[in-house]
Amino acid sequence: MTRRSFSRICVYCGSSQRVDPRYLELATEVGRQLAGRGHGVVYGGGHIGLMGRVADGALAAGGEVIGVIPEKLRDLELAHAGCTEMHVVDTMHARKTKMASLADAFIALPGGWGTLEEIFEVTTWTQLEYHRKPVGLLNAFGYYDHLLAFVAHATQERFIRVEHRPILQFSDELDALLEQLAMVELPQLRAESLTGDLSDT
Repeated sequence: MTRRSFSRICVYCGSSQRVDPRYLELATEVGRQLAGRGHGVVYGGGHIGLMGRVADGALAAGGEVIGVIPEKLRDLELAHAGCTEMHVVDTMHARKTKMASLADAFIALPGGWGTLEEIFEVTTWTQLEYHRKPVGLLNAFGYYDHLLAFVAHATQERFIRVEHRPILQFSDELDALLEQLAMVELPQLRAESLTGDLSDT
């Protein structure tokens, strides 16, 4: 297995500011650490919540920060003014596609509906080989414990194949998660993986 290197990592996370301050502090530290390791940050372009803190942390550490924001949200004055580069797009679908095209890997910090949708979508894209990029959850403070238990349940019930389960990596430490993303062996797409007999799982 060849070790991957990541020029840019896409970070999905919440935009709420009404959360425990430890989540906001985590986001700042993640941005700082990614920049310190030479990874550019691709994110949703906002200046509030964890999103804004990731950008702030990376920018303060001298990192590249690329925002992608729909025009509707830009017009609500939610865009971060300090990004290295900002892409304004028409729709949420265009936003997700652009973010995915700019990044070499994906991680999700704590977040809500949007974060969950985004991380599962790129996981599915990896499974179907629309891209060959690794995906991870930063399970800080046990935030994703219940979600990971559900994923294990879905695998046990054969809705997620055993060989596809490692596509979504997870760790409660950023260093460990980045190492896992660099080394994970992504499964090859096979016709039987989508339509065939599941008895071998």
